[in-house]
Amino acid sequence: VQLQASGGGLVQAGGSLRLSCAASGRTFSMYRMGWFRQVPGKERVPVAGITWSDGKKYYAESVKGRFTISRDNAKNTMYLQMNDLKPEDTAVYYCAAGSSRYTWLQESSYGYWGQGTQVTVSS
Repeated sequence: VQLQASGGGLVQAGGSLRLSCAASGRTFSMYRMGWFRQVPGKERVPVAGITWSDGKKYYAESVKGRFTISRDNAKNTMYLQMNDLKPEDTAVYYCAAGSSRYTWLQESSYGYWGQGTQVTVSS
């Protein structure tokens, strides 16, 4: 499975961005996809996850009510709609996919990673 993330950019606080993650290859093997983010000098942390078959969604507490994860099975694409962005949302955002049914929170649940897209929120 190959993942291509896009949609990052610079936005003012309170603004919105939508990230996309297009999957190709052996996509039939995917059980779940997710978004993680990382700031320099810190660990990569989970942001949101979605089960590919039934669309069950998971969110980190810090983004609940502001971010929405979704997927388009026909296009093999996952999205992250980010609203009411805050400066602390600034990070490189990575999309991930995996066949594991282990917790969506762990990086080890995902065997495939995209290249990352920068999101910068100015105050």
